[in-house]
Amino acid sequence: MTTTPTAAPLRVRWLNPIGFNAYDRPIGELLATIKQPGTVVEVVSFEMPQSPTHLEYRSYEALMAARIVECTRDAAQAGVDAMVIGCFYDPFIEDAREISGNTVVVAPCGACLSVATQLANRFSILVGRDKWVDQMRERVKWYGVEDRLASFRSLGMGVDEFQRDHQVTRARIIEEARRAVEEDHAEAIVLGCTIEFGFFEEVQRAVGVPVIDAVVAPFKQAEHLAQLKRQFGWVPSRRWSCEPPPEEELQRFGLFQTAPALQRLVF
Repeated sequence: MTTTPTAAPLRVRWLNPIGFNAYDRPIGELLATIKQPGTVVEVVSFEMPQSPTHLEYRSYEALMAARIVECTRDAAQAGVDAMVIGCFYDPFIEDAREISGNTVVVAPCGACLSVATQLANRFSILVGRDKWVDQMRERVKWYGVEDRLASFRSLGMGVDEFQRDHQVTRARIIEEARRAVEEDHAEAIVLGCTIEFGFFEEVQRAVGVPVIDAVVAPFKQAEHLAQLKRQFGWVPSRRWSCEPPPEEELQRFGLFQTAPALQRLVF
């Protein structure tokens, strides 16, 4: 038996998990072109006096842990249907899901691998720098598809370089994607950073295999799961390992009692 979808629009929140908003508007404008007509998109980042512009280092990522969890709790309280943690490391996704209420939480690595493994037997991930590979390999293994990973290919570029000169970025992605296909026998390419957005269509035409964008894939997965939640009641489980902290404890400890400081755009 199915439930009847409500007339209220789907609400999907995209979290750029840093206190730096330069990517918020361009990502939001991209999502506005691919969302369903009945979906409202929120793009948020943290209000922070000092912040890194990327999470290439585990130490930077650790600084965002509490804020990511707080933002997820806020999404649940605000009735957001689904939320994307917009970093390919999928930072603190298990922690966020624990306290997400009825909000479905997804992230780029998991979403991209889900798409890639439906379209191909072997995939390669294009990372910015070799530094990223160890942590991303942990994620691939966690998602259970390490045996289908053809290779990691490094672009030799940091996050802040990807949107600086599109011609340079495009050329590097195409070069490494071709090498992954021809030398590593990759059958699909995953762009291993959200800030590599805007290039996948041209790369796909150039290399002749599916190229999975790390903004498009998780957003569309979040939107799809939000619709399934509305239509079939498929909300996040709250039994056994998915049990959330008791509300009584949260109140007694004084946790999550105020809304987090967020920079917000709506599309």
